[in-house]
Amino acid sequence: MKTRGKLIDFAIDVFLFCFSILMILPLVFLVSNAFKTPQEMLAWPPRLIPSDPTLENFRSVLTDTPLPLWIFNSVAFSTLSMVAIVMTSAIAGYVLAKFPFRSLNIIFILILATAIVPFEVYMIPLYFQAQALGVLNSLWGLLLGYLVMSFGIFLVRQNVMHSIPDELLEAARIDGAGEFWIFWKIVLPLLRGALGALAVLAFFQAWTSFAWPMIVTTTRDSYTIEVGLALFQTGFTVDLGRLSAASAAVLVPSITLFVILRRNFVQGVASTGMKE
Repeated sequence: MKTRGKLIDFAIDVFLFCFSILMILPLVFLVSNAFKTPQEMLAWPPRLIPSDPTLENFRSVLTDTPLPLWIFNSVAFSTLSMVAIVMTSAIAGYVLAKFPFRSLNIIFILILATAIVPFEVYMIPLYFQAQALGVLNSLWGLLLGYLVMSFGIFLVRQNVMHSIPDELLEAARIDGAGEFWIFWKIVLPLLRGALGALAVLAFFQAWTSFAWPMIVTTTRDSYTIEVGLALFQTGFTVDLGRLSAASAAVLVPSITLFVILRRNFVQGVASTGMKE
């Protein structure tokens, strides 16, 4: 039986390894295409390693487009959205989990219900709201649709319910601690894993958003990177070289964030809904 179990585990490991290679292969080809000439990029069969590497695609992107500005816009937008979502989710999740008001259960159900509503349903009313506030074509207009995440509230609430005992909070209150001190000094440190996971999810949600930035921004200097990358594709042609080079450059901030917070991400998602 032990031998059979080891064989099954080995087969699973081999399958997962092969599946991982298949998932990573498009990313490897993307980076490889960024260093290829147009002729080599269209050659068949395709080559993984360029025979004549060139930096022309990167030079063309940096000189012909405001790529650094697009990346800066996306980093600023994603970072501020991440901070806002982490803050709102931490506060709302803590209140919904630990404050004994029956009406909060109804509010929590309504928050979860909004998760099934597609963004396209309320995108146009949100656009008119941004127009009325005078924040179109600005960073604040971009943030208007990415300040709260219903899944983030759910994630924090579940972690607070099952990882922070009520006795700990009551002991702090008996010692004279206020609610803000309890939240800042006790709750937030214990939610480090969940908030790290939420930070990664919130950052990538804003980083990869396309529809909302496309309708809110109207000038090239205010584009995010996702909208800017769309300019490399026209109705009849796609500039594969410059698109690959720009996409490869865009990977750096997102991969860096994930590497920094990967442990918190895995820990926070794995512990969601689990009791001690």
